[in-house]
Amino acid sequence: MEKTVNNKAWFLVLPVLVIVAFSAVIPLMTVVNYAFNDTFGNNQFFWAGFEWFEDTVTSSRMHDALGRQILFSGIILAIEVPLGIFIALNMPKKGFWASFCLVLMALPLLIPFNVVGTIWQIFGRVDIGLLGRTLASLGIDYNYTNDWLDAWITIVVMDVWHWTSLVALLAYAGLQSIPQAYYQAAKIDQASRWAIFRYIELPKMQGVLLIAVLLRFMDSFMIYTEPFVLTGGGPGNSTTFLSIDLVKMAVGQFDLGPAAAFSLMYFLVILLVSWVFYTVMTNMDRENMQ
Repeated sequence: MEKTVNNKAWFLVLPVLVIVAFSAVIPLMTVVNYAFNDTFGNNQFFWAGFEWFEDTVTSSRMHDALGRQILFSGIILAIEVPLGIFIALNMPKKGFWASFCLVLMALPLLIPFNVVGTIWQIFGRVDIGLLGRTLASLGIDYNYTNDWLDAWITIVVMDVWHWTSLVALLAYAGLQSIPQAYYQAAKIDQASRWAIFRYIELPKMQGVLLIAVLLRFMDSFMIYTEPFVLTGGGPGNSTTFLSIDLVKMAVGQFDLGPAAAFSLMYFLVILLVSWVFYTVMTNMDRENMQ
């Protein structure tokens, strides 16, 4: 018996499509228009072709910001993914303490981005911040506003504090989906803790870990609010990531054409990486179903 398809269901999502068109598609078309044109005001545009894209690709400013962005995303993934897995493995599986740990892990995710930046801005200050004053009392020369290494360490620690919970919760969900029969079989075979993790838990967590890596890469690659509130891109340009550099170009310098070209290339990189992750996850699902 053939399955009937009710196309009338598309009318239910029509309001959402209209909202997305006004909130995303139309602004995107505006950005595309600025990326290929130059303007001197009064809504007068002059065709510039690929000039802004060529300037962006050959710009040392973009290369430096891109290098900082890739380095930051790499550091974040290298810390948060293993740390999140470790936390998930050591969380209680049931009972009151399991619920308590889940609520505790979710708390950092509920804090708005600008509040996170403000918290760590105050926390790290040498004069009134708990972290800054404590390090100063121990004789450690720490000042994230003057030293680029201190600024980087502060931003990385801030992001780890804010987002490791996401990886831990996703990994925990993956662990909870493993049937107890696997653990019972491993116990009968007297498998070591490492063998259980390597051959049972890690393969079963691959799907959620790919989602965690994708989300953390996208968030870290597009990070703006927290480092902007904390350091403003400084000291110098040491923490000026792609998003901060883009805002400086568009709002600070009002270079709309180069900023539009920059943002489109930025968007395409995120889209390409997301497509790669989606393809990998789809292939993994097909292999698991076979």
